[in-house]
Amino acid sequence: MKKVEAVIKPFKLDDVREALSEIGITGMTVVEVKGFGRQKGHTELYRGAEYVVDFLPKVKIEVVIPEDQLEACMDAITGAARTGKIGDGKIFVSDVQRVVRIRTGEEDRDAL
Repeated sequence: MKKVEAVIKPFKLDDVREALSEIGITGMTVVEVKGFGRQKGHTELYRGAEYVVDFLPKVKIEVVIPEDQLEACMDAITGAARTGKIGDGKIFVSDVQRVVRIRTGEEDRDAL
């Protein structure tokens, strides 16, 4: 099993959710986060004073999937989240050793 974490622009969340749903991935966790990469923030003007916004708002999506769905998942996220501009985000993939559904005690693939 694999855990896929994608950090994307907030306005792309619905597009990514729909793209994942189309390939059969329905469960996910979504967290509002802040951060920066190459964008390095930007300056804004508020009541005549300029200030630096270091951390930009992003959304982090987490899904745990069987390994055979990994490429389709990554393609769906990449296709739906891409704007072609800096700050589109990143996808991180890691191994998952074990999953347990608390309610039923099902494990691993059955728990997904």
